[in-house]
Amino acid sequence: MGQNPDDLFGDEDYPAYTIGQAAEMLDTSQDFLRRLDEAKLIDPHRSAGGHRRYSRYQLRLAARAREMVDQGTALEAACRIIILEDQLEEALRQNERQQGTQQSG
Repeated sequence: MGQNPDDLFGDEDYPAYTIGQAAEMLDTSQDFLRRLDEAKLIDPHRSAGGHRRYSRYQLRLAARAREMVDQGTALEAACRIIILEDQLEEALRQNERQQGTQQSG
C-alpha cells in the first residue's frame, strides 16, 4: 500500500508543486524557475508527462535566489552562493553528528 498523503506533504523533499504553483507562491515567473534549473540550483522532479514538480526545499532555494537577484546579484552568482551555503550547512551538520558520535562512544 502507498504512503499516507499527509506523510508525503510533510516531507520537505516531496515534489508537491507544479511550476505554476511554485511561480505563484514565490511571486515570480515560470521562466525564472526554468533558469534556476538551467543554472543547476534546483533539479525539479519530472512527472510522467515531463512536467516540473518542486519540493518545499527547492522553493526555499528559489526564494533565496529571487531575493538575491532582486538585490542586484547576477543569477549565476546567486545560484553559486546558495549552492556553496547549502554545502557548508550540510558539512557542518555532518561534523556535528560525527562529534556527537565520538563523544558518546
